[in-house]
Amino acid sequence: MKQEEVKRCQIQEWYPKFKSLSIKTIIHELPESFIDYLLEDSKPFLLPTSISGDDALPQRIQKPYADDEYEEEFDKDLDGDSQEDPEQESLSPPCFPDLESQIKDSIKALGGAIFPKLNWSSPKDAAWIATTGTLCCTSFSEIALLLRSSDSAVHDLCHAFDSCDDKTSSRPPQFFLALRKWFPSFHPEMEFRCFVRGQRLIGISQREVTGFYPVLLDKKLDLELLIRCFFEENLRLGFESEDYTFDVYVTRDGRVKLLDFNPWGAFTLPLLFAWDELEESFKEKGGETIEFRIVGSQCAVRPGLKTAVPYDYLDTSPGSGWDQFLRRADEELKRQTESSEAGA
Repeated sequence: MKQEEVKRCQIQEWYPKFKSLSIKTIIHELPESFIDYLLEDSKPFLLPTSISGDDALPQRIQKPYADDEYEEEFDKDLDGDSQEDPEQESLSPPCFPDLESQIKDSIKALGGAIFPKLNWSSPKDAAWIATTGTLCCTSFSEIALLLRSSDSAVHDLCHAFDSCDDKTSSRPPQFFLALRKWFPSFHPEMEFRCFVRGQRLIGISQREVTGFYPVLLDKKLDLELLIRCFFEENLRLGFESEDYTFDVYVTRDGRVKLLDFNPWGAFTLPLLFAWDELEESFKEKGGETIEFRIVGSQCAVRPGLKTAVPYDYLDTSPGSGWDQFLRRADEELKRQTESSEAGA
């Protein structure tokens, strides 16, 4: 993988060209002071001061104690002599008035609710910390809270090019915050990740692998046709990379909306595929056929947020417990499929 391939997948790079195919988005360049704030390891966790004063989030979020400190702090509370650290008393919350003002205007222009995204990643792994349990944000502080709590954001900020053969830096020269219009009626089962090798669409996977959606069993052929036509008409010659993935959402009336681009391999999740499997399939079939995978039964559901651990951060390396679990799930899915075909 080359740095140029990773750079093309940044939302500020591809969105201007494909905005008519995507959801409404407003992009802001982030000042370095805000990047420093996202990366600092301060205790307590201080949220930015709101210029409007109407932010409902508390100004400080105390980080949990390390395991060996819990008993000591518990004893202090019982003794009644627990006091604020003088250094904490002197800390003042950060303030980014210009950025907050711009973001406030953008949120209003996008209908009052958005979900945030940095150059590459949304802070999906931090949704648990939000009061709604989602990425829906209506204020600057809510955005800051999600970004400060996200490992995905840290990856964008510090490790974006770690998998590149020609790596010259771990981070891009500029960072951007994309505010994307929030749709409360979004149906997760209609989001799909598509795999492109040699400018050929070779695979499609259900994006939300933590759920079984029977409706997809009946719509599979129609969905494949819609996505294939969308790729051929808009992306095959329109996106400069030869190998990449893209995410789409299919609306109730059959329109395909482009959500994202990601590099081929590395930190991009293959979901219901494995990268070596996709590579082998391309070598054998040359991209002449498309394999479309969905979760075909309840027993084939993959681990994810429903296990209280984001799927993106599970250890699925060869030999790990989850690797063995996923292999057994794949074998069971294959067995059920063969049994169903034999019965038909």
